[in-house]
Amino acid sequence: MLLHSEERGPHASGLAWLKTDGSHRIFKRPMRAHELVYEKPFQELLGQVDNETTVLMGHTRWRTRGNEFNNRNNHPIRAGIVIGTHNGTIYNADYLFRRLGLPRYAEVDSELIFRLADRFAPEGPIDQDGLKKALALCRGQMSAVLASRLDPGTITVLASRLDPGTITVLKGNKPLCLRIHRQHRVVLYASEAAFIDFAVDNEKGWRELEVPPMTMLTIRHEDVRAIENSEFRFIPQERKGTLPEGVNA
Repeated sequence: MLLHSEERGPHASGLAWLKTDGSHRIFKRPMRAHELVYEKPFQELLGQVDNETTVLMGHTRWRTRGNEFNNRNNHPIRAGIVIGTHNGTIYNADYLFRRLGLPRYAEVDSELIFRLADRFAPEGPIDQDGLKKALALCRGQMSAVLASRLDPGTITVLASRLDPGTITVLKGNKPLCLRIHRQHRVVLYASEAAFIDFAVDNEKGWRELEVPPMTMLTIRHEDVRAIENSEFRFIPQERKGTLPEGVNA
């Protein structure tokens, strides 16, 4: 899927996994996916995926803001105890970083989503109601996948409350396709259905998850079949400077 996704993002690519104990690994570089897959760290990262892996997320980036040669701007992005990938552009990210007093690690606007999630995950699990209220302030385009990782510095105090086994999926106004295989206990996601079709190679048992726009999904590692969904909102804006009718800047 990473290789096929290159057509949507030629400027950088990356991969990350998260495990049930909160351990994680990220490898990303300012290079095309067909180059990244030959890198030794990429091979090592894939070799470490096992039954304790809760999420394996990949991303190919089309640069809109933030130079790809600053690797902090590339995805997957880690913000505090949250790791995620984002498709889209948040046009008022600079304003919201200032207004909400959020720390900033990179130049890219995508970081805002994960900083918001981190703010609403003070003890590990993401407070979805709080995150929804914050996302409602965003203006632009988004679909995203994110999870809360274990912070080694808090393991003795908060281990029972941290939640690396819960994956949050935001399907907003950017493409996001999902398939589930109940026997394998796996959910796949990609920006285009064709990328998943290539990956599963006509294997039987895969079923499409029909998810309407503006939906937040909660998928848990222990039972991927028990998917929760709820509505979330933000201000959709296709191009900078152009707002939907009836919406003020």
